Amino acid sequence: MAEPERLPHGHGDGVRRHFLIVTYGIQSHINPCRVLARRLAQLQDEDGSGPVLATLSVPLFTHRRMFPSSGSGVKSEEAADGTVSYAPYSDGVDDGTRATDPDERARRRRASSESLAAVVARLAARGRPVTCVVCSLILPCALDVAREHAIPMAVFWIQPATVLAAYYHYFHGYGELIASHAADPAFEVALPGLRRPLRIRDFPSFLVDTTGSELGKIVNDAVRELFQFMDEQGPSTQVLVNTFEELEPAALAAMRQHLDVLAVGPVLDSSSEARIHLFDHAGAAEYMQWLGAQPETSVVYISFGSVWTYSKRQMEEIAHGLRQCGRPYLLVVRKDGRQEDVSRCLDGVVREGQGLVVEWCDQPAVLSHPSVGCFVTHCGWNSTLEAVALGVPVVAVPSMFDQPTNAFLIEEEWAGGVRGERNGEGVFAGAELARCVETVMDGGARAVEIRERVEALKGTAREAMASGGPAERSLRSFVMATKVTEKSCTKDTTVPPATMLGSI
Repeated sequence: MAEPERLPHGHGDGVRRHFLIVTYGIQSHINPCRVLARRLAQLQDEDGSGPVLATLSVPLFTHRRMFPSSGSGVKSEEAADGTVSYAPYSDGVDDGTRATDPDERARRRRASSESLAAVVARLAARGRPVTCVVCSLILPCALDVAREHAIPMAVFWIQPATVLAAYYHYFHGYGELIASHAADPAFEVALPGLRRPLRIRDFPSFLVDTTGSELGKIVNDAVRELFQFMDEQGPSTQVLVNTFEELEPAALAAMRQHLDVLAVGPVLDSSSEARIHLFDHAGAAEYMQWLGAQPETSVVYISFGSVWTYSKRQMEEIAHGLRQCGRPYLLVVRKDGRQEDVSRCLDGVVREGQGLVVEWCDQPAVLSHPSVGCFVTHCGWNSTLEAVALGVPVVAVPSMFDQPTNAFLIEEEWAGGVRGERNGEGVFAGAELARCVETVMDGGARAVEIRERVEALKGTAREAMASGGPAERSLRSFVMATKVTEKSCTKDTTVPPATMLGSI
């Protein structure tokens, strides 16, 4: 094995800190992890050992979409952008599918763990040993490698601190209470330290799922194992949360009673080079020109994220709501989101020149445009933080994952928007869309209050992200707390993989 990379005039141990950030292969996970990697790589070790190194590792299938001109094979497809290095791992299939069969999931986990371990070995052989593994959610393979190679591990919690609290307490004494009332959306659970109780409908969807969803079981098992790992490691495992103090002070304070939590958000970047786009993004000039022709704060921007697709019924309701509003709109519908149904449903609205439908847009650029008056969103955490940082009122239409909790925060904790209600069939009706849009845009007392509140949040978000501000200070604290020793650079002891926690 090559000697660890050292600077000729370094101080202390001289070994450069090298963070391997491992994430799941979807856009909502990759983008914050890539921005985190860039921020880490822009820091300088205060002990004189030199710039921090950062390598981002995503599944090979996703890596090939990020770097389509790369070679074939995991090793040959490694890449760099001048700041961050990229080293993919393989699940043995590399087709972007999700395994549902337990045996197949186990095989893919083994393959992913072996491939990620090979990444660690190659980096060490090049004199760039990994000194800390940073994993985002639902990545058991990263836990395996951290244990096997005795490498310190940190968690990048890419959801709000309130969701961290919900999961933590679910797996530490509250699971039975929550599960026993999962069918009652109005039932309230007061979690320690939070300012308000969470209703069942406000919890992350998989914690209160009553359908027996296979995906829900997979996610819950993975998060359960993550918390077990943190319990085993004790305070040595730091948790970087994509939030900031002024946004979730109570949740952060509450979780610091149990975990070593650092608020490092908002982990956003206005530079398009810092974001990964896994979908076609041609035509930016057209929609930006169109926005430029609209009056200030007049446009309804509608996007339900990179995962959700529109049913024909839902598209009809959106078209109905847009006609009822009569306001200009920009609607994002992915190519695989039933584009033909979209065109048919919105034909009349488009012909009247009321709006524009695109397959993709640069969301921060759109949200920062002065013509945008509100954001109708699924409430993914990245989208929520972008709305907060750019001061845009929100119509929250949550569906699953952390989205219900994010909608609760938007409407009840921050007063930065309203929550749209789905009907008994799970459809966001056109009349409800129109009601919500008018609530945040009609110039009435509620709309004015929301606008003032989002402007205030925008200011605190900017302060958190500023050079030398709280987010940067937290990252520096994290970097310097990561001890670098020769043990960090070589395989030491082997710890058997932890067993899963028992059923709640």
